[in-house]
Amino acid sequence: MSEHTGEHVPYDELSMFAENAAELGIPYDGPPAVRRATVEVAPGRHLSALVWGERPPELVLLHGGAQNAHTWDSVALALGRPLVAVDLPGHGHSDEAADGPLDLRANASDVATVVRQLAPQARAVVGMSLGGLTTLVLADIHPDLVRAVVLVDITPGVTAAKAAVISAFVRGPATFPSFEELLARTVEHNPGRSVASLRRGVLHNAVQQPDGSWRWRHVRAGHTGPFDRQGAPDHQALWEIVSRLRMPTMLVRGMQPQSVVDDADEAELRRRLPEATVAHVDGAGHSVQGDAPVELAHLIEQFVFAR
Repeated sequence: MSEHTGEHVPYDELSMFAENAAELGIPYDGPPAVRRATVEVAPGRHLSALVWGERPPELVLLHGGAQNAHTWDSVALALGRPLVAVDLPGHGHSDEAADGPLDLRANASDVATVVRQLAPQARAVVGMSLGGLTTLVLADIHPDLVRAVVLVDITPGVTAAKAAVISAFVRGPATFPSFEELLARTVEHNPGRSVASLRRGVLHNAVQQPDGSWRWRHVRAGHTGPFDRQGAPDHQALWEIVSRLRMPTMLVRGMQPQSVVDDADEAELRRRLPEATVAHVDGAGHSVQGDAPVELAHLIEQFVFAR
């Protein structure tokens, strides 16, 4: 079907796993067991999550700002373990946050409710960008739910300036006349990724309107990320949380220019948490899970399950 303004573009969120696997050379013997689950986190307000596998989940995965749970699809396929990938408040299929998507404590409280219901015995929480900052707060206020921390290309030292390239993409148009135009903008800002992978990502992260136009699923709310508006996270307070962490912690840092973590961030994390593991992924930028999902899955496997 050609994808022009006004024409319906079919979408089945659980139909593309074979494409993910084939593109990355991941063994695939049929559709994985994946279901959508909904958890009420406050009266009338719900978070949505993808539950992978039929055994008790071993991991919880939290995506970055302006993303959704499907950003982890390739990582989940490569891991082959039962896990839960959560749509953060105001993202994916989850309801909006009570106080906006940048309230990390509120996010962590909501996620805690989801984890207690869906993955109470998870061996680790893996958080990328906004999901990583949420993971830090979750580990601080609900340490019983976080047995290990994996931070994907994020530290409390990330600022608006460091995230400028990412913010430039997110603050783009709110709507697009056609799927082709939305995909073209995404390809332009992600030159290292295949068009096929970006097409899947757009289908997961955008929704077609009755008039045929497209809008992002995530709540924009007049901001572009957790680093560039009044009320943004308190970086010093987050560093203090790092200093208090008592569970095994790993930072996975993308080493391409699109990464938002620099040498000073890594050095500060090592200073505050000398026992932390730090892994560099040469072929990845900020979205390590999209740029190098198989390598990220291997790092998670070794850090969480081979200790």
